[in-house]
Amino acid sequence: MKSFERFGVTEEQLRALVAEGLRDGGDWCDLYFEDTSYHDLLLRDGVVGSGGYHVDFGCGIRVLKGEKTGYAYAETTDFASLKSAARAAASIAVNAGCGTSGPQNFALRAHPSQPDGWAPPIYEAMGGYGFADQNAAPNAKNKNFYPELTPWEEAEVGGFVPFLQRIEAGIRARDSRVLKVVAVLSYSVSDVLMYNSLGEATQDHRPLGSISVQVIFRQGKRTENNTVSRSLRMGAEMIGEEVLEDLVSRAVEGMDARFEAKRPKGGRMPVVMGAGASGILLHEAMGHAFEADFNRKGQSVFSDRMGQRICRPGINILDDATVPASRGACNFDDEGVPGQKTYMVTDGVLTSYLHDRISASYYGVAPTGNGRRESFRYNPIPRMRTTYMESGRDGTREDLIASVKKGIYVDQFANGQVKIGEGDFTFYVKSGFLIENGRLTMPVKDINVIGNGPQALADIEGVAGDLKIDEGTWTCGKEQSVAVSCGIPSVLIGHLTVGGD
Repeated sequence: MKSFERFGVTEEQLRALVAEGLRDGGDWCDLYFEDTSYHDLLLRDGVVGSGGYHVDFGCGIRVLKGEKTGYAYAETTDFASLKSAARAAASIAVNAGCGTSGPQNFALRAHPSQPDGWAPPIYEAMGGYGFADQNAAPNAKNKNFYPELTPWEEAEVGGFVPFLQRIEAGIRARDSRVLKVVAVLSYSVSDVLMYNSLGEATQDHRPLGSISVQVIFRQGKRTENNTVSRSLRMGAEMIGEEVLEDLVSRAVEGMDARFEAKRPKGGRMPVVMGAGASGILLHEAMGHAFEADFNRKGQSVFSDRMGQRICRPGINILDDATVPASRGACNFDDEGVPGQKTYMVTDGVLTSYLHDRISASYYGVAPTGNGRRESFRYNPIPRMRTTYMESGRDGTREDLIASVKKGIYVDQFANGQVKIGEGDFTFYVKSGFLIENGRLTMPVKDINVIGNGPQALADIEGVAGDLKIDEGTWTCGKEQSVAVSCGIPSVLIGHLTVGGD
């Protein structure tokens, strides 16, 4: 197994580390090795004047004892250091771990002793796009949702400088009001090795490329800004004409409306959310409330609603690890569970939470592949991947707008706040339009959309057939940061509060 060589460990040492973690009576032990390299380039005022490179390398070790978790890490894979980390994690779990509500007979059980000649199952992602087999046999090759045509490690960093300069030149050529352009290209490559007390070994190679462009415009005495981005789990082949044209076009798109926009009169009214980036409201206001740890601890508004209807028939809401090249794609989660597609809401009924191994054990279900972590320094917890609502059958975006007598249309949100327990949310709208008699009229700005997640779901009156998964640089912060994606078709919500004049 290539990862054994990369991290300088053997199967015998992995077994010994697990045994060390379990020696004080732990129920479960897993190891997470990581080798990540990061690169970035910054363009400002037409010049790529700075760049960065660093490496993150080490191993995190988790031990579970009943309802308690012990976690420790080492910034090396020297066996003595790893053994000390395993001992520390075991001590924390047995003596001072933080308890959580759950069954006393914790179902994650270890199997530290194996018969002679036994070999651990090895899982890795190979081949083209497709669905990972959750019941793969030992040494199976699961589907790879982010194959590289041109590995980042083989790319010439200097060749990316002209690409960034062409982005700025293209933006300035299309709008004379451009005052400043700042562009950042960053990419990382992570190799991970996971091993647990069931004897399962999993390796994954994870590329991620991102470009973010911020533009400041000036018209007379007024300034406006726009930020666009693109992030994909693929190799350096993403640095091409299609991505360049997309970023340049979106950077200048809609700026006339931005300068004309006014603050509308507020109140409670219908809201049409545009396809794509509006999915951030779905992620924040609803997706977090479906994460199983919040529900297991009784902190989510959906804690007692499994199997109940929470929105009208025909609505399906998913969290999906299998969208090819998506920023939220996962061949395996950070507990070694294969990536998969999880329907949280099926035909309007709440059918699944998002589970890591711990919450899956609590609920007596299979893990959904949502155990994720920022790095080897962090314990895995239930996190989203690519969260979206499937297309509906209520026509087009224009059909939804035409059905509204007075309301607003929004297509970009900025900062938002959500209370998981109550489900209340507030989002700032970056751009939108007033809807009057079924037509988009005055551009609007400086408004907040305020509502309640469960109530907003119940108030969905129309879902168009234009699902778009946004490919921006979305990052979710929940104690730790992970890369995610989101999406949504155009959706009409019958009643939300719009904060205006």
